[in-house]
Amino acid sequence: MAGKAALITGGSSGIGLAVARALGEDGFGITIAARRPDKLEQAAAELRDAGIDVHHVAANMREEDEIKRLVSEHGDRFGRIDVLMNNAGIGIGGGLEGFETKKLDMQLDVNLRAVYLGTREALPLLKVAGGDGGALVVNTASIAAKRPQAFLAVYSATKAGVVALTEAFQSELSPQGIRCTAICPAFVDTPMTEWAKGQVSADQMIRPEDIAEVVRCLLRLSSHCIIPEVMMVRPDDFQMMSGV
Repeated sequence: MAGKAALITGGSSGIGLAVARALGEDGFGITIAARRPDKLEQAAAELRDAGIDVHHVAANMREEDEIKRLVSEHGDRFGRIDVLMNNAGIGIGGGLEGFETKKLDMQLDVNLRAVYLGTREALPLLKVAGGDGGALVVNTASIAAKRPQAFLAVYSATKAGVVALTEAFQSELSPQGIRCTAICPAFVDTPMTEWAKGQVSADQMIRPEDIAEVVRCLLRLSSHCIIPEVMMVRPDDFQMMSGV
Protein backbone atom coordinates (compact mmCIF):
# COMPACT_ATOMS: atom_id res chain seq x y z
CA MET A 1 0.00 0.00 0.00
CA ALA A 2 1.23 3.50 -0.87
CA GLY A 3 2.46 5.62 2.03
CA LYS A 4 0.39 8.57 0.86
CA ALA A 5 -2.95 8.75 -0.91
CA ALA A 6 -5.05 11.21 -2.90
CA LEU A 7 -8.75 11.32 -3.69
CA ILE A 8 -9.68 13.26 -6.82
CA THR A 9 -13.20 13.92 -8.06
CA GLY A 10 -13.77 14.66 -11.71
CA GLY A 11 -10.80 12.38 -12.29
CA SER A 12 -11.66 10.72 -15.60
CA SER A 13 -10.26 13.46 -17.85
CA GLY A 14 -8.79 16.94 -18.00
CA ILE A 15 -7.50 18.54 -14.82
CA GLY A 16 -8.42 15.68 -12.51
CA LEU A 17 -6.73 13.02 -14.63
CA ALA A 18 -3.60 15.15 -15.03
CA VAL A 19 -3.32 15.61 -11.26
CA ALA A 20 -3.97 11.91 -10.67
CA ARG A 21 -1.19 10.99 -13.08
CA ALA A 22 1.28 13.47 -11.54
CA LEU A 23 0.61 12.39 -7.96
CA GLY A 24 0.63 8.74 -8.95
CA GLU A 25 4.06 9.24 -10.54
CA ASP A 26 5.15 10.76 -7.23
CA GLY A 27 4.18 7.59 -5.36
CA PHE A 28 0.68 8.41 -4.13
CA GLY A 29 -2.07 5.83 -4.10
CA ILE A 30 -4.91 7.36 -6.09
CA THR A 31 -8.70 7.20 -6.02
CA ILE A 32 -10.39 8.85 -8.97
CA ALA A 33 -14.13 9.43 -9.16
CA ALA A 34 -16.43 10.51 -11.96
CA ARG A 35 -20.04 10.07 -12.97
CA ARG A 36 -19.59 8.04 -16.17
CA PRO A 37 -18.31 4.51 -15.49
CA ASP A 38 -17.01 3.95 -19.02
CA LYS A 39 -14.77 7.00 -19.11
CA LEU A 40 -13.68 6.37 -15.55
CA GLU A 41 -12.65 2.78 -16.23
CA GLN A 42 -10.68 3.90 -19.28
CA ALA A 43 -8.85 6.56 -17.24
CA ALA A 44 -8.08 4.08 -14.46
CA ALA A 45 -6.72 1.60 -16.99
CA GLU A 46 -4.39 4.28 -18.41
CA LEU A 47 -3.08 5.05 -14.94
CA ARG A 48 -2.58 1.37 -14.10
CA ASP A 49 -0.70 0.86 -17.35
CA ALA A 50 1.63 3.62 -16.16
CA GLY A 51 2.32 1.68 -12.96
CA ILE A 52 0.11 3.80 -10.71
CA ASP A 53 -1.79 2.29 -7.76
CA VAL A 54 -5.31 3.48 -8.59
CA HIS A 55 -8.81 2.78 -7.36
CA HIS A 56 -11.82 4.14 -9.24
CA VAL A 57 -15.33 4.81 -7.99
CA ALA A 58 -18.24 5.84 -10.20
CA ALA A 59 -20.19 8.43 -8.25
CA ASN A 60 -22.69 11.20 -8.94
CA MET A 61 -21.52 14.19 -6.91
CA ARG A 62 -25.08 15.48 -6.63
CA GLU A 63 -25.92 12.55 -4.34
CA GLU A 64 -24.82 12.70 -0.69
CA ASP A 65 -24.93 8.92 -0.28
CA GLU A 66 -22.62 8.47 -3.26
CA ILE A 67 -20.14 10.98 -1.87
CA LYS A 68 -20.16 9.05 1.41
CA ARG A 69 -19.62 5.77 -0.47
CA LEU A 70 -16.74 7.26 -2.44
CA VAL A 71 -14.90 8.39 0.69
CA SER A 72 -15.63 5.08 2.44
CA GLU A 73 -14.20 3.05 -0.45
CA HIS A 74 -11.10 5.22 -0.55
CA GLY A 75 -10.67 4.78 3.20
CA ASP A 76 -11.02 1.01 2.93
CA ARG A 77 -8.33 0.95 0.24
CA PHE A 78 -5.81 3.51 1.52
CA GLY A 79 -6.72 4.46 5.09
CA ARG A 80 -5.81 8.14 4.76
CA ILE A 81 -6.18 11.20 2.52
CA ASP A 82 -3.05 13.30 2.06
CA VAL A 83 -4.57 15.21 -0.87
CA LEU A 84 -8.27 15.78 -1.44
CA MET A 85 -9.00 17.48 -4.75
CA ASN A 86 -12.60 18.60 -5.14
CA ASN A 87 -12.40 18.98 -8.88
CA ALA A 88 -15.76 17.79 -10.27
CA GLY A 89 -17.63 20.66 -11.83
CA ILE A 90 -20.24 21.61 -14.36
CA GLY A 91 -20.77 24.81 -16.32
CA ILE A 92 -24.07 25.66 -18.00
CA GLY A 93 -24.30 29.01 -19.73
CA GLY A 94 -27.38 31.08 -20.38
CA GLY A 95 -28.96 34.44 -19.73
CA LEU A 96 -30.97 35.18 -16.61
CA GLU A 97 -34.27 35.40 -18.44
CA GLY A 98 -35.75 31.94 -18.85
CA PHE A 99 -32.83 30.11 -17.22
CA GLU A 100 -34.17 26.75 -16.04
CA THR A 101 -34.16 26.04 -12.31
CA LYS A 102 -32.81 22.53 -12.87
CA LYS A 103 -29.70 24.03 -14.49
CA LEU A 104 -29.28 26.30 -11.48
CA ASP A 105 -29.64 23.37 -9.07
CA MET A 106 -27.20 21.14 -10.97
CA GLN A 107 -24.43 23.72 -10.73
CA LEU A 108 -25.11 24.51 -7.09
CA ASP A 109 -25.09 20.80 -6.25
CA VAL A 110 -21.94 19.76 -8.14
CA ASN A 111 -19.82 22.90 -7.96
CA LEU A 112 -20.52 23.99 -4.39
CA ARG A 113 -22.55 21.56 -2.29
CA ALA A 114 -20.35 18.60 -3.26
CA VAL A 115 -17.21 20.49 -2.23
CA TYR A 116 -18.67 20.99 1.24
CA LEU A 117 -19.98 17.44 1.58
CA GLY A 118 -16.87 15.84 0.15
CA THR A 119 -14.58 17.72 2.52
CA ARG A 120 -16.84 17.00 5.48
CA GLU A 121 -16.90 13.28 4.77
CA ALA A 122 -13.15 13.16 4.08
CA LEU A 123 -12.23 14.99 7.28
CA PRO A 124 -11.47 11.92 9.45
CA LEU A 125 -9.05 10.61 6.80
CA LEU A 126 -7.56 14.06 6.27
CA LYS A 127 -6.91 14.27 10.01
CA VAL A 128 -4.92 11.04 9.84
CA ALA A 129 -2.58 12.61 7.29
CA GLY A 130 -2.73 15.99 9.02
CA GLY A 131 -1.24 14.48 12.14
CA ASP A 132 1.43 12.70 10.11
CA GLY A 133 3.13 15.46 8.14
CA GLY A 134 0.12 17.40 6.90
CA ALA A 135 -2.78 17.12 4.48
CA LEU A 136 -3.87 19.31 1.56
CA VAL A 137 -7.34 20.16 0.26
CA VAL A 138 -7.35 21.59 -3.27
CA ASN A 139 -10.62 22.98 -4.61
CA THR A 140 -10.93 23.73 -8.31
CA ALA A 141 -12.57 27.13 -8.70
CA SER A 142 -12.30 29.34 -11.80
CA ILE A 143 -11.17 32.74 -12.97
CA ALA A 144 -14.93 33.37 -13.18
CA ALA A 145 -14.89 33.45 -9.38
CA LYS A 146 -12.71 36.55 -9.59
CA ARG A 147 -14.15 38.05 -12.78
CA PRO A 148 -17.82 36.97 -12.97
CA GLN A 149 -18.99 36.47 -16.53
CA ALA A 150 -22.20 37.48 -18.28
CA PHE A 151 -24.28 34.43 -19.24
CA LEU A 152 -22.27 32.41 -16.67
CA ALA A 153 -23.82 33.98 -13.60
CA VAL A 154 -24.58 30.75 -11.75
CA TYR A 155 -21.25 29.16 -12.61
CA SER A 156 -19.41 32.32 -11.53
CA ALA A 157 -21.33 32.45 -8.25
CA THR A 158 -20.68 28.81 -7.42
CA LYS A 159 -16.97 29.17 -8.07
CA ALA A 160 -16.83 32.34 -5.96
CA GLY A 161 -18.50 30.25 -3.26
CA VAL A 162 -15.75 27.64 -3.64
CA VAL A 163 -13.14 30.32 -2.93
CA ALA A 164 -15.05 31.41 0.17
CA LEU A 165 -15.45 27.82 1.38
CA THR A 166 -11.75 27.22 0.91
CA GLU A 167 -10.76 30.21 3.02
CA ALA A 168 -13.25 29.25 5.73
CA PHE A 169 -12.02 25.64 5.71
CA GLN A 170 -8.44 26.89 6.03
CA SER A 171 -9.28 28.90 9.14
CA GLU A 172 -11.09 25.95 10.69
CA LEU A 173 -8.79 23.09 9.72
CA SER A 174 -5.27 24.49 9.90
CA PRO A 175 -4.87 23.58 13.60
CA GLN A 176 -5.35 19.95 12.52
CA GLY A 177 -2.51 20.05 10.02
CA ILE A 178 -4.74 20.56 6.97
CA ARG A 179 -4.01 23.26 4.40
CA CYS A 180 -6.57 24.44 1.85
CA THR A 181 -6.08 26.12 -1.53
CA ALA A 182 -8.50 27.18 -4.25
CA ILE A 183 -7.15 27.14 -7.81
CA CYS A 184 -8.76 29.69 -10.15
CA PRO A 185 -7.72 28.99 -13.73
CA ALA A 186 -8.77 30.69 -16.93
CA PHE A 187 -9.49 28.52 -19.97
CA VAL A 188 -7.89 25.08 -19.61
CA ASP A 189 -7.69 22.71 -22.56
CA THR A 190 -10.24 20.15 -21.36
CA PRO A 191 -13.55 18.75 -22.68
CA MET A 192 -15.34 21.37 -20.54
CA THR A 193 -13.94 24.19 -22.69
CA GLU A 194 -14.85 22.74 -26.09
CA TRP A 195 -17.51 25.44 -26.45
CA ALA A 196 -14.84 28.17 -26.30
CA LYS A 197 -12.37 26.72 -28.78
CA GLY A 198 -13.90 28.68 -31.64
CA GLN A 199 -12.73 31.82 -29.84
CA VAL A 200 -9.56 30.56 -28.12
CA SER A 201 -7.62 27.75 -29.73
CA ALA A 202 -6.59 24.78 -27.62
CA ASP A 203 -2.89 25.57 -28.03
CA GLN A 204 -3.50 28.99 -26.44
CA MET A 205 -5.17 27.53 -23.36
CA ILE A 206 -3.65 26.53 -20.02
CA ARG A 207 -2.62 22.89 -19.97
CA PRO A 208 -4.13 20.43 -17.44
CA GLU A 209 -0.53 19.53 -16.57
CA ASP A 210 0.00 23.15 -15.46
CA ILE A 211 -2.62 22.62 -12.76
CA ALA A 212 -0.92 19.38 -11.75
CA GLU A 213 2.38 21.20 -11.33
CA VAL A 214 0.73 23.76 -9.06
CA VAL A 215 -0.55 20.92 -6.85
CA ARG A 216 2.95 19.45 -6.76
CA CYS A 217 4.32 22.86 -5.76
CA LEU A 218 1.78 23.19 -2.94
CA LEU A 219 2.89 19.82 -1.59
CA ARG A 220 6.53 20.92 -1.53
CA LEU A 221 5.84 23.96 0.65
CA SER A 222 6.44 23.91 4.37
CA SER A 223 3.48 23.52 6.70
CA HIS A 224 3.96 27.17 7.72
CA CYS A 225 3.26 28.44 4.19
CA ILE A 226 -0.42 28.91 3.34
CA ILE A 227 -1.56 29.67 -0.22
CA PRO A 228 -5.28 30.54 0.03
CA GLU A 229 -5.77 30.73 -3.73
CA VAL A 230 -3.88 30.54 -7.00
CA MET A 231 -5.00 32.51 -10.05
CA MET A 232 -3.86 31.06 -13.37
CA VAL A 233 -4.40 33.19 -16.46
CA ARG A 234 -3.24 33.30 -20.05
CA PRO A 235 -1.16 36.25 -21.36
CA ASP A 236 -4.23 37.73 -23.09
CA ASP A 237 -6.27 37.43 -19.90
CA PHE A 238 -3.58 39.19 -17.88
CA GLN A 239 -3.33 42.07 -20.33
CA MET A 240 -7.09 42.51 -20.32
CA MET A 241 -7.26 42.40 -16.50
CA SER A 242 -4.38 44.90 -16.28
CA GLY A 243 -5.94 47.26 -18.80
CA VAL A 244 -2.93 46.96 -21.10
